[in-house]
Parts: sequence; C-alpha cells; structure tokens
Amino acid sequence: MLKETKLTFVGSGNMGEAMIKGVLGRNLVTPAYITASDPREERGRELVDRYGVNFTPDNVEAVKAADVIVLSVKPQVLPDVLKGIRDAVVPENLILSIVAGSRISAIAQGLDHEAIVRCMPNTPAQIAEGITVWTDTPAVTEEQRDQARSVLKALGEEVYVKDEGYLDMATALSGTGPAYIFLFMEALIDAGVHLGFSRHVAERLVLQTMRGSVDFARQSNLHVAQLRNMVTSPGGTSAEALYQLEKGGLRTVLSRAIWAAYQKSKYLGDLSAAEANNDHSVEHPDELELS
Repeated sequence: MLKETKLTFVGSGNMGEAMIKGVLGRNLVTPAYITASDPREERGRELVDRYGVNFTPDNVEAVKAADVIVLSVKPQVLPDVLKGIRDAVVPENLILSIVAGSRISAIAQGLDHEAIVRCMPNTPAQIAEGITVWTDTPAVTEEQRDQARSVLKALGEEVYVKDEGYLDMATALSGTGPAYIFLFMEALIDAGVHLGFSRHVAERLVLQTMRGSVDFARQSNLHVAQLRNMVTSPGGTSAEALYQLEKGGLRTVLSRAIWAAYQKSKYLGDLSAAEANNDHSVEHPDELELS
C-alpha cells in the first residue's frame, strides 16, 4: 500500500528512526520516497548516511513533498510545529501522529485538517517487536487507513480501535509497559546478585527466563494463570516465593501504577486540548502528585 507513497517524518528521534528503519526493512518504499526533518543538522547526516533518505532541517519544505506526514516530535514542541506547517498541509495529506498525549482534536485544530491517525507505539518498536494501538478520524479514507496500517506493522503488531479513549488505556498498559517490565527485570537481577551470582550471569539468567516465558506463553495458548500453576508445586519454592509476592501486594501495586499512568495520560491529553483552545482551567487529578 505504500508503493510510491511519499513519507515525511517531522521529528527524527529514536521512534522516527525506528519507523524509517521498519518501512525500509520491509521494502515498503525506497529511501528516495522518505524525507526526514529535524532541527539538528548532525542528526540529518546520520540518517542520510545510515538509510540514504532525504533530509532537511525545514519542516515546511519536508511537508510540501509528502503524501503521509508522520508527527514524531516531543509533545512540548508540537504546538509550534503544527503552527509552522499548517499552511503547507493539503487536504490530500494523511497525518499520522505518534506524539504521546496529543489528542486528535488538538492536532486537527492546529493544522485545520481532518484526516488524522493517532497511534500509541512502544519502545520495542525500535527492533520491530512493538505493539501499536491506533485510531483514526472519519475523514481518513480506506486507502489511507491501509497506508497507516502498513507503516505501523513495520514496527511490530498493531491493534486498531474505534474510540480514541482506548489510547490513554494503551499508554498506561503497553506504551508504559516496558518500563514496568524493565524494573521487574532489574529487581530480579539485583536479587540474583544478592544471592551470589555475578551481575553478568544474573542478567543472562533473567533475560533468558523472561524471553523463554513469554515465548512459552504465546505458543501454549493457555491462560497465564494456568502456566503459573504449572510451575507452582504444593509446598515448593515457587509457592513460597509467590506467597511473599502476594503478601507484598504485587497485584495491587501494579494495578495502582497502571491506573495512575492512565490518569496522567488523560490529564496530558486534556491539557494539550485545552492549550489548543487557550483554556487554562484543566486541573491535575487530586490523587496524583505533580512532580
């Protein structure tokens, strides 16, 4: 679906590069059809040398050559970016945003444009092992929807939802999810070192145990509770360890963490929409402390 489709990446950080690498790796387009823009000239030289794509530090110049415009900038600079490219966006363009916390309404208002896809990828997308939750507006055509899906599949798996509200949920569960998993892995490795393993060996044990467990879960088609039960012998070491985890409230802590991330995502979305409307009445959720 991307043959001869001109892609422009406004913002060329890690996730923008992951998308460039993904679409090129799957031979969806050739480098000549990709343009990256970034204020850092040295970043542009890296991308040109690494992938052979086009580069310009001028967002407007980049957008003028595009069919699909990927917004992959930091949330705090998005309003200025939208203002800068607004007059260069044409009705035929598809806007694909991976900007965290930025609602479709804010992007639509900032660009005066309706054909928008909003996505929530996660960091494993950088090795084409991510999962992206996405939605679109009624103005997005079937062809544009297929184009968006092709780009997102280059990052790993994709899940389409009709309600934008699910993206806040995805932000809390899968978007932020790698942070939870990395923290859990870090705790396991530290525990292994405390037991007496070298850090290198502890890391190897934990990484392969995590990887093997995930692969086993995906291939077995069993509920994860059944899998856990398979390795929990009555009165055994697993039972003792799980008792301590439950006693410590692991499930409750995780649930509260994910709920807090969900509320923060909603707050950031409300804030971006309010800023687009010059509304300063959005309040931070009472149960979360401002950092």
